[in-house]
Amino acid sequence: MTLTRLVLPVALAALTLGGCAYNETLGRNQLLIVDDSTLAQQADAAWAEALRTQPVSRDAALNQRLRRVGDRVVGGARLGDRSWEYAVFISDTPNAFVLPSYKIGVTTGLLSLVKNDDQLATVIGHEVGHVVARHGAERASSSALGGLIQSGVGSYGETAGGVAGVITQYGFLLRYSRRDELEADRLGVDYMQAAGYRPSEAIALWRLMGEQRQTATPEFASTHPSDASRIAALEQYIASRGWN
Repeated sequence: MTLTRLVLPVALAALTLGGCAYNETLGRNQLLIVDDSTLAQQADAAWAEALRTQPVSRDAALNQRLRRVGDRVVGGARLGDRSWEYAVFISDTPNAFVLPSYKIGVTTGLLSLVKNDDQLATVIGHEVGHVVARHGAERASSSALGGLIQSGVGSYGETAGGVAGVITQYGFLLRYSRRDELEADRLGVDYMQAAGYRPSEAIALWRLMGEQRQTATPEFASTHPSDASRIAALEQYIASRGWN
């Protein structure tokens, strides 16, 4: 066995053990070896690039709606003390994203798709759930660890055009696992309910997304859980909390 083959497993074990943190919100351990400040800097760079290269809506009503609903939801997540930024990107494709540095973007296509503010709160709550769950940092850590095992790091996901392509270049539009998506669904419902929105509209939103799949798959809905399994999980969780 060469020295490299001997040292690498030891180094990987040390990184894994040293980066294992318990997330009380999720009730499980996470591998977190990325530096938070570096992740935030990369997120800020991705946000600035998106604002610079992609068409941004200046429609006052759309922007006020996003900020109003967004502020309520992040307040429900007890993150209202952070400096959140919002932007509406002009695109017919229904999409939304959040960056670890507290930036939320949605498309005009998504704002046209949702039937009410409760459904918009579902989308924002889901994305904020990814931040609270630290799914981005977890996936980045897994990718970084994988980079030690093999030469080069694989793609974070399929690159799409427009704002999605810009954010993907920085590694923030990840195809989360089925577990991550269902965790974000659950947390999102918690936050929208705490903000005064109707949890039942989360189910209505995902049914609407399912209908959209019949013609074109919205990027926001392009996730691992099937519509049926995600809706069933939400129905069970909402019923267990006695909400409607």
